[in-house]
Amino acid sequence: MSTPHHDTAPAVQMRRAVTGSLIGSSLEWYDYFLYGAASALVFNKIFFPSFDPLTGTLLAFLTFSVGFIVRPIGAAVAGHFGDRIGRKKVMLVTIVAMGTSTVLIGLLPTYATIGVAAPLMLVLIRIVQGLALGGEWGGGALMIAERAPAHRRGFLTSFVQVGASIGNLLSTGMLFVLSSLLTQDAFLSWGWRIPFLFSAVVVLVGLYVRLKMSETPAFHKLEEHGKASSNPVRDVIREQPLDLLRVMGIRAGADIMYYVLITFLLTYIADELGLPRTVGLLAAMIGATMQLFTYPLFAAISDRFGRRRLTIIGAIGAIVWMPFLFPLVDTGSTVVIIFAVLAGLVWHSAMYGVQAAWICELFDAKHRYSGASLGYQLAGIVGGSLAPTIAIGLLSLSDSTVPVTIYVCIALAIVAITAMLTRETRGIDLNPSVDSVPDELNGSPAS
Repeated sequence: MSTPHHDTAPAVQMRRAVTGSLIGSSLEWYDYFLYGAASALVFNKIFFPSFDPLTGTLLAFLTFSVGFIVRPIGAAVAGHFGDRIGRKKVMLVTIVAMGTSTVLIGLLPTYATIGVAAPLMLVLIRIVQGLALGGEWGGGALMIAERAPAHRRGFLTSFVQVGASIGNLLSTGMLFVLSSLLTQDAFLSWGWRIPFLFSAVVVLVGLYVRLKMSETPAFHKLEEHGKASSNPVRDVIREQPLDLLRVMGIRAGADIMYYVLITFLLTYIADELGLPRTVGLLAAMIGATMQLFTYPLFAAISDRFGRRRLTIIGAIGAIVWMPFLFPLVDTGSTVVIIFAVLAGLVWHSAMYGVQAAWICELFDAKHRYSGASLGYQLAGIVGGSLAPTIAIGLLSLSDSTVPVTIYVCIALAIVAITAMLTRETRGIDLNPSVDSVPDELNGSPAS
C-alpha cells in the first residue's frame, strides 16, 4: 500500500491538473455543444433548405450523430497512445484537432452557394470533431483522478464534468446573444459563424494551459518500471469486458435524458410550440449555470456515501420527474419551461457528476485511458448521438411527446439497474506501488 505522499501529487501539480482539465474540457465541449445547438437552430435551414423544417432538423441531427459514431474510434486511438506514451501528449493533439475543425465549420459555404457539397463537407469536418472528442474526456479525467487524494477524488474529478457545462454555457450563450441582437436573416447569413470562428482563440488558450500540465504519477510508474501495455485496447477488452458494459449502462441513459432536455427541446420549443428560439437557449444557459455547482456537489457527496448510491438516486428521481416535463413545457410559459428543465437537470447532475471518478476507478492503470475512453464513448453512440434523432422521429410518428417520455424513462431504468450491478469503488488506490505488484499495475478491485 502506498503512503499518503505517494498517493497524491504536490498541491501545485494538482491545481494545474484541475485547471488544465477544466479549461481544456470547457473549450472542447464548447465546440461540440455549439454544433448541437446550431443543428437545431441554423443548419437545418442553411445546409438542408430543400426539406420541410422537421425533416431538415432530422437531417441536421443526423450529422450531429456522425460525430458521436466515430468517437469510439477516437477513444481507441487516443487510449492506445495515452496508455503507451502518456496522457498529456494525447490531450495536446485532441484540442488542436477539435478547435481547427470548428473554425473550418465557421468558414464553410452554404447549400445555396455550392449545393450538396456543403452538407458533405460538414459531415467530413464533423468526423474530425468526433475523433478528437473521443480521446478528450478520458485524458482529462485521468489527469485529475490519477493524482487526486482518494477521499476527494470524486469532487476534484467532477471538474471535468463541469467543463461540459461551461462549454454548453459559452456556446448557447453566444448563440443567444447573437440571435437576440441580429435579425433572423442576418443571423442565418453570417451571425452564426462568429461562435465557430471564435475557436481560433480557444485553441491558443487550450494549448497554453495544457503545455503547463505534467504527466500523472500512475503513468510515470508504468513507464519507469516498463509496465505500459503494448496493446491496451486489446487488453481492456480481454481483461475487463464487463466493466466496459457497466460503463455503457451507467452512461447511456444519463446522456439520453440530457440531450432530450437540451438539444431536442430547442427544436420542440421553437418549431412545435412556435416560441422564440431564445426561450430554449435561455433555459439551456440557466441549466448549464446551475450544473457548475450541482456536479461538484453531488460528486463531493459521493466521496462520502459512494458513487453507486448517488447514481441510483439520480436515475430513479429522473424517472419520477420525466412525466411532468412536457406538460410543463407545453404551457408555453418561459418561467415554467426553465423550471422544468432545471428540475430535470438536478437529477441528471446526481448521475453525471460522479461518473468521471467512478469510470476511472473501474479500470486497471495499464489500460485505464483505453477503458475509460472506450466505455464512455461507446455509451455516447446509443445515448447522446441518437437521442435527439429518435426523439424527433417519435414526435413525428405519433404527434405526441408521450413516446419520448417513455423512451427516456426506459433508458433511465437501465442506468439504475446497471448501477445496482456495478461495484462501489469509492476510496480505492489508483496509484499502488509497482514494487508490490510485479506483474501488473492494478488500480481496481477484481471484476
